[in-house]
Amino acid sequence: MASVSKRPDGQWRARFRSPDGRQHAKHSRGRRTLKRVDEPTAAMVTGQFVDPRSGRVTFRDYAERWRAGQVHRLTTVAYVEGKLRQHAYPVLGDRPLSSVRPSDIQAWVKGMTDRLAPSTVGTVHGVVSGIFRAAVRDRLIVANPCEGDTATENLGVTGRAATRQNRVRARRRGARPVSGAGHLRGRFRHASG
Repeated sequence: MASVSKRPDGQWRARFRSPDGRQHAKHSRGRRTLKRVDEPTAAMVTGQFVDPRSGRVTFRDYAERWRAGQVHRLTTVAYVEGKLRQHAYPVLGDRPLSSVRPSDIQAWVKGMTDRLAPSTVGTVHGVVSGIFRAAVRDRLIVANPCEGDTATENLGVTGRAATRQNRVRARRRGARPVSGAGHLRGRFRHASG
């Protein structure tokens, strides 16, 4: 818990311990300004405390640890590594996790939409969001900067609707379904041959 006391020089000192046992102190001229100490204390009691120093790990370092702990097929491992290396690391890689803001994610997604297909942007955004979600669970950051992000919602349809829309677009281009390949539903080849 926290304690607040007046020092001989007239300043007020608030002390509290973080979950790892380290003692922290804040000093102020007025007692009212130390009310902010109550927030970390309340967060510690409820189990929601996130040490501000824990978010200093870079996105690339944490993402590599996250990738190492994932259970994926080898092709998925290579795919995720490639997408992170090509699209996420150049922009987010050397930044501390705690420094990434939702506006940074929005700008990053906007930059990708100029050169990538909407499905690729959605996939890369989903992987990055999953990494930030894991960082929140590990108590490295308070919130996921990808959540509440409307940038990917404006890219178009996703999921089953995207597949349906891709089939409609393919038919309009003159493609026809591949015959005798029922397991490849929705896959098309052009009618030129």
